[in-house]
Amino acid sequence: MPDRRDALRLIGLGAAGIAGRAAAQDIDLGFAGGRRALADNWPQKGAMIVLRERAPLLETPMDVLGENVFTPNDRFFVRWHYDDIPLSVDPAAFRLRVGGAVRRSLALSLDALRRLPRVELAAVNQCSGNSRGFFTPRVPGAQWGDGAIGNALWTGVRLRDVLDMAGVAPGAVAVRLAGLDRPPPGAPWFEKSLAIDHARDGEVMIAFAMNGAALPLLNGFPIRLVVPGWYSTYWIKSLDRIEVLTAPDTGYWMAKAYRIPATPGASVVPGAKDFPTVPIGAMVPRAFITPLPDGAKLVADQPFSVRGLAMGGAHGVARVDLSMDAGRTWHAARLGPDQGRYGFRRWSATIAGLRAGGYRLWARCTNTAGETQAMDAIWNPGGYMRNPAPSIAIRTA
Repeated sequence: MPDRRDALRLIGLGAAGIAGRAAAQDIDLGFAGGRRALADNWPQKGAMIVLRERAPLLETPMDVLGENVFTPNDRFFVRWHYDDIPLSVDPAAFRLRVGGAVRRSLALSLDALRRLPRVELAAVNQCSGNSRGFFTPRVPGAQWGDGAIGNALWTGVRLRDVLDMAGVAPGAVAVRLAGLDRPPPGAPWFEKSLAIDHARDGEVMIAFAMNGAALPLLNGFPIRLVVPGWYSTYWIKSLDRIEVLTAPDTGYWMAKAYRIPATPGASVVPGAKDFPTVPIGAMVPRAFITPLPDGAKLVADQPFSVRGLAMGGAHGVARVDLSMDAGRTWHAARLGPDQGRYGFRRWSATIAGLRAGGYRLWARCTNTAGETQAMDAIWNPGGYMRNPAPSIAIRTA
């Protein structure tokens, strides 16, 4: 497990170290206008798909996601809202401040945090707008492919234990959290809140390590919030402030941004307006077919293997099913080891030899709450929560 000396080797990148350079290679994300360059020298990162340099939006290539249940730290996607992100952090001077409706305010060092009981949890971190580039009609916002997602084994301490150290006062209803990134003049601080019972459920974590190593600076060094089963808008990076509230959070990032239609599947008819909304929250199930590409060419009359990853959202993966007839019939895939309800799970299947011709293969995930991916895509003006059953074209000859 990394200690402070490990962390010291990861800081002090400086402003010159934050901008990547475009490599000669680029990649097509699969939608109109979806060609993107790869950048190969972002700090502590391998080749990443660049949507934006400032503030950084870096997507994980799908072939990397398919290599392992756990996404490598140096290929884990990056999403910041404001340009002014932390470029260096002094672990010795860093303090996590806890205030608001508490019996005692705290300013905790990293060493003090590490003295609390440690917990470890596998969990998927996914941007609310993952796959936004595929929305039809198109919507504004970062035009992600499918790679604004990753799974890691997170190590840290319970948010509940930190709150207990401060002593939550009677009447508390929510916990608001913020990090070291700073807004431009006149813009609201990036702050998110959780209901007090959610914050204290024992699963919400303050993580200081992912996949057995210190957090990369671009992924929230030295500590970040981990909210298992929920979209990454709540996973505050470089967490440095916790405030206990006695009234609901009416700040911009809760009351105005990251809100979804209060409708089944968070879907409305394109162009709809004046519908009720709620803050985005729990993730929904998804399956990914990887590494077999769309348009794969295979040998006729020869069995072939197909595999991928699945996530259950706020629940575990119960099953993954495959269809070769547009969803009229489904056949169960084999599931790999269960790494925990909030993480990725591998699936695989062997398809009998197909006669020469063109085919399409669909996959869908069902979670342990009985939620199943639909064949059709939802639509909402935020471009959030896209999760139709994925499909790829196959040609045999």
